[in-house]
Amino acid sequence: MSLSSAADTAAPPGPRPFRGGLLSLEPPCLLGSRCTACGNVTFPARGFCPACRSVDGLEEVTLGTEGVVHSFTVVRQAPPGVEVPYVLAWVDLPGSGVRLMATVSGLEPHHVELGMSVELELTPFGTAGDGAELIGFRFRPAGVAT
Repeated sequence: MSLSSAADTAAPPGPRPFRGGLLSLEPPCLLGSRCTACGNVTFPARGFCPACRSVDGLEEVTLGTEGVVHSFTVVRQAPPGVEVPYVLAWVDLPGSGVRLMATVSGLEPHHVELGMSVELELTPFGTAGDGAELIGFRFRPAGVAT
C-alpha cells in the first residue's frame, strides 16, 4: 500500500471540544480559572481576574457538573436550521460562584422551572475542517439519562 492510499483511508481525528480550554471530555466537565489572590472563579477561563484585576496566580479548575436554573427564556424564533422552541438559561454552579448561559434540553420548555436541578451534558454539534467531531455542552434535568 502506498503512503497516499494509507492517508486516504485514515480515520478522522477523534472528538474534541469546539473551543480549546472550555471543557474536558474525560472526565466530562467544564474548565474555568481561579484567582489565587482573591479566590474568584470564572468561566470560561480568563487571562486576568475580573474581580481584582490580577494577572498572576490564575489556575485552571474543573467546575462541577451539577447546576441550578437561575433564570431562563424560551427561544421561539431562530435562524434557519435551528430547531425551536428551545430553552436558554442562566445556570448557577454551586460551590464555585459561577453563573453561565447554556441551553437546557431533555424536556419540553414549559416544564423548565426556576430552581430546577440540572446536570452537564456534552453533545456533538458539528464537524471541524479536519473531520473531527466537535463537542459542546448543554444542561439537562438532573437524573435524566442521555
